[in-house]
Amino acid sequence: MYNLKTKEADSLFSGASRFGITLSERQVHLLSTFVSQLWEWNQRMNLTGLTSRERIIGELLIDSLIPSLFLPDEGNVLDLGAGAGFPGIPLKIMKEGLTFHLLEAKAKKVSFLRQVIRMTRLNGITVLRGRIEKDTNLLRTEGYKIITARAVTGLRQTLMWCAPHLAPEGMIVNFQGSRFETVLRESSEVMRKEGLTLFKSFPYTLPKKTSQRYLLLFVKNAM
Repeated sequence: MYNLKTKEADSLFSGASRFGITLSERQVHLLSTFVSQLWEWNQRMNLTGLTSRERIIGELLIDSLIPSLFLPDEGNVLDLGAGAGFPGIPLKIMKEGLTFHLLEAKAKKVSFLRQVIRMTRLNGITVLRGRIEKDTNLLRTEGYKIITARAVTGLRQTLMWCAPHLAPEGMIVNFQGSRFETVLRESSEVMRKEGLTLFKSFPYTLPKKTSQRYLLLFVKNAM
């Protein structure tokens, strides 16, 4: 049933379960389709610098599943700089009730994302080609309940870009490394100006890694 090899499927199951994430057979099937498409496309163009399927699962896929612990079941999501689909595609598979906009500027990555959506037959997910700093006409005028940003740019700039498109009491989901306290201090003025509060910082370590990562959840204060 799965496109993943047995060892890869075991790695996915164990990697998710260490964070308390339970995967259904349907979710594993969809995630495996995603990984297989990424691996196939990556042989022709550089969508990710990782050179093994095992590393894609352990370093990108598992990482992208972690926000599902904190996301609601319904609402609108903007994935900023969607790239090769992390975290937008895995989160859509985990939370099918959420409606996703994947914003990506590069044509080859836009084509890849649309192919994955066709192959997985996911509904309620749209790829938008553009940049958040200049293509605001593509985005929801009423804002988004959730905005995700993984490996886009520095935290300060990320918050400056995201905050104007966040609905009141909405949440920004950002991934950081061990220096998160430093970049958080550097972003304090933007947080104050935009009415953002750090709601939660979730520390974790990915499988076969020693460096700690942090999932940062910012909430926009109601006016």
